[in-house]
Amino acid sequence: MGRGLLAATRVLGMAWTLPNTVIGLVLGAVGMPFGARPHISRRELSVVFNDWPWGPGGAITLGNSIVHTGGTLDSRCTTYAHRAGRCQDPEILLGDHERAHVYQYMVLGPLFLPVYLLCGGISVRNAFERAADRYALTGHGWWPSWPVRTSA
Repeated sequence: MGRGLLAATRVLGMAWTLPNTVIGLVLGAVGMPFGARPHISRRELSVVFNDWPWGPGGAITLGNSIVHTGGTLDSRCTTYAHRAGRCQDPEILLGDHERAHVYQYMVLGPLFLPVYLLCGGISVRNAFERAADRYALTGHGWWPSWPVRTSA
């Protein structure tokens, strides 16, 4: 894909997921008086709010915004499958995992959240989470792959 086409596709994806991004920007802004620090990340194609003061830890992506309780997305974390005891994957970078979700949002736009919840929400059963882990491990495959059933 040429650079011009790639740039145009990214702009369209960002426009398509703008309603989700606005939710993330509002969520991040609520944390700013309590220590959340926003910055634009070209790598993640997002506005990232580090040091968000509430929650169990980790990050949540909403469109082209990422709200993160830690100081940097360059922190290491384990995959969902590892936490569920299903594999011994090495640790991944949180930013790589969240970038996969940014790409997923740019494809599904305002449909992402309902589809994500229908697929199992925040769990190893969710194909979107498994794809984000795969992308963080390999740099490829940020789109979910569902089992394809063939007729016998």
